[in-house]
Amino acid sequence: MNRRGFLKNTGRYLGALSFVGNPFSRTASWMPSANAQTVTGLPSQIFLNQLGYLPSRAKVASVAERASTFTIQSTADSSIAFRGSLSQPRPDAASGDLVQLADFSGLTMPGRYWLALDTGSISDPFVIGPDAYKQALYMTMRAFYGQRCGCNVDLGGGYAHPPCHLDAAYHASSGKKGVLKNHGGWHDAGDYGRYIVDSGISTGTLLWTWEFFEPVVHNLNLRIPESGGKIPDFLAEIQWNLEWMLTLQDKDGGVWQKQTSEQFCGFIMPQDDHAVSYVIGTGFAPYKSTCATGDFCAVMAIAARCYNTCAPEFAQRCLQAARKAWNWCQKYPNVLFDNPRGINTGSYADSGCSDELLWAAAELWRTTGEAAFQHAFLSQFSGGAQAAHLEVDAPSWGGVSALAYWSYAMSMEKSPDAATTAIQQSTLDTAHWLQSKSANNGYGNTLSMTDYIWGSNGVAANHSLLLIVANHFHPDPTVLDCALNNLHYLLGRNCLGISWVTQLGARPYQHPHHRPSIAGMVSAPWPGLLSGGPNAHPADSVADTLPHKPPMRMYIDDHLAYSVNEVAINWNAPLVFLLAAANSLQ
Repeated sequence: MNRRGFLKNTGRYLGALSFVGNPFSRTASWMPSANAQTVTGLPSQIFLNQLGYLPSRAKVASVAERASTFTIQSTADSSIAFRGSLSQPRPDAASGDLVQLADFSGLTMPGRYWLALDTGSISDPFVIGPDAYKQALYMTMRAFYGQRCGCNVDLGGGYAHPPCHLDAAYHASSGKKGVLKNHGGWHDAGDYGRYIVDSGISTGTLLWTWEFFEPVVHNLNLRIPESGGKIPDFLAEIQWNLEWMLTLQDKDGGVWQKQTSEQFCGFIMPQDDHAVSYVIGTGFAPYKSTCATGDFCAVMAIAARCYNTCAPEFAQRCLQAARKAWNWCQKYPNVLFDNPRGINTGSYADSGCSDELLWAAAELWRTTGEAAFQHAFLSQFSGGAQAAHLEVDAPSWGGVSALAYWSYAMSMEKSPDAATTAIQQSTLDTAHWLQSKSANNGYGNTLSMTDYIWGSNGVAANHSLLLIVANHFHPDPTVLDCALNNLHYLLGRNCLGISWVTQLGARPYQHPHHRPSIAGMVSAPWPGLLSGGPNAHPADSVADTLPHKPPMRMYIDDHLAYSVNEVAINWNAPLVFLLAAANSLQ
């Protein structure tokens, strides 16, 4: 929902929460809801991945109580499968805890276990096995089906809604009048808006998942309406969003920023949101934005590769759309967007579009092999002095340079040039820096103190994406283990002992800022959704009431606390990438 861009690479925005009407009482809008949880009453202070571990990979739990030794015991008969000693206690700045580590990497026998301390405390049960993350990949990818707009959605178990948002109109800011006969796409987050910029990085990340890990996802049965067709389910789900993105490209090749109502609706089901769904532009000629058009261009170029075998006609349609978008961007290289007057939904405003254009050039070069696109990439790469002072950071919706660099480097792997060498080396340097962060964090994640921002869990997932790409360039099992450390953090190895993915683990969070989860007739939230997570600088009236604590503790499980507990497709997408990578290791 509340997702206006305010700084490149940080992720979210600061701004007031705006609704049509008054969906909450004055008291409720300023107080935590009755269902709010601060995650207390844990059975122990042992924190680990609540799903489990792969047999051949590192396995470490964090312990926030004083103990000396531990055992790993079978849940079937309490037999001891592993004995070990805890590390010396050390302070952890992000949580404020004094943490000891229990390393049981030497245990490779598949089974269901718990960890027991010599103090008598025991952990949640977990599994060791090759399929430890199989269900998680299924659920987090199927969550995109749950986010579909414009069709009947039925995940089973009451998680369903009929078609929504079937009517659209051009807003005055778009430069056009009248209606637009379109539907589709994914609801972006906890609200019902659809945004090209966020769809860009989300869809691009999922398509990269296909390219990196096709053997893992090719036969993934998502139980979606298209299941059993010629297109694999994984690509069929992505195509649902691509088709909507194509409807927001104007005849001149430019792409409008978003399709939303004028304000966010209250906590109602999507079919009950009858506000006009507007195609919204900049409010001034040429009305489309360069960042949106650049993102669109890059994604369509990737889609042309991914669908070339199973849906060649659609692949060609995507490539043609990418070319038109590229040509538009050459005429309008930096048309920026911010919400026009009267529009209070997320803007995804950006300070510059050079990174989106770099990504578009790289993906078109990788897809077509045409020298003009390589020249466009190298001209910007060299002209910006990136080669001399290159720093590759994890991607975000407002900072997609890394995707551009990596795509170019992967296209040149058989005959690397100076740019490729610089990109690979800088990626490795960043990976090693992230490894040092993980080694110095009591809970193993790669987050710096300043990374606990709006969507910090998405930052952690994108850190893992970078680590996995670094491993692609130069295979290193320690880099992969570092990537998996963020997965362990997201699924329970954190100071709150919470799984930040709905319906996964022993204690998943319960109250996402997600309209169908609150307005629907089900007791548990919709499955497979990653929470934004701890935010050291909360920007809503609920989380802002939290007492100041170390950043990993700046979290409350409350659906009104959107700056810590919203969901978003651009956070779920790198989690899917990470889970596909994890499943590929077995």
